[in-house]
Amino acid sequence: MTSLFDRARSFTAHVADHAEEFRALESGQSPEALFITCSDSRVVPSLITGARPGELFELRTAGNVVPEYGAGRPCAEAATIEYAVEVLGVRDIVVCGHSHCGAVGALVRSEDLSAVPAVRGWLEHATPRPAGGPDHLPDLAASVQDHALNQLRRLRAHPRVAERVTEGAPSLHAWYYEVHTGSVRAYDAAGDSFRPL
Repeated sequence: MTSLFDRARSFTAHVADHAEEFRALESGQSPEALFITCSDSRVVPSLITGARPGELFELRTAGNVVPEYGAGRPCAEAATIEYAVEVLGVRDIVVCGHSHCGAVGALVRSEDLSAVPAVRGWLEHATPRPAGGPDHLPDLAASVQDHALNQLRRLRAHPRVAERVTEGAPSLHAWYYEVHTGSVRAYDAAGDSFRPL
């Protein structure tokens, strides 16, 4: 924890050196994108995108899961998506999966999650386990990419998102981030594949 305290003190000094930029943030936010990604500590949206404060509206969930919309079941994820689209008017939404994802890996390997019942319950919202059986496990990278696309499809079914997409914004994107190389790939619908940015 000492290192976090030290960096927080350093950050406060940095803010003082850039007071005008940070003071502008008190008038409100106008992020250009909603960035939906995993809670994994190795995935840092502002680091990946180079975004400055106020440029990204973030939604982080275990396994970057976007639960199916249910009007009678309000949840934090749906509220965040709705706010980003309706109030903030984001122009783009990115669903970003990542390499070495524990959530998707647990699904692919059919891991026993009985010791973490909340995690098990949450992952019931995720993509079903890819076919293959124990002797033929699918490639994790391909499974994570497929999972990101499935979450994007769920997002597209959210009523507010669907309505706005038909009006021309926001644009929806699926990304795949490699934590050990820093490379980012985006889904290309024409080629039906993830290609380097």
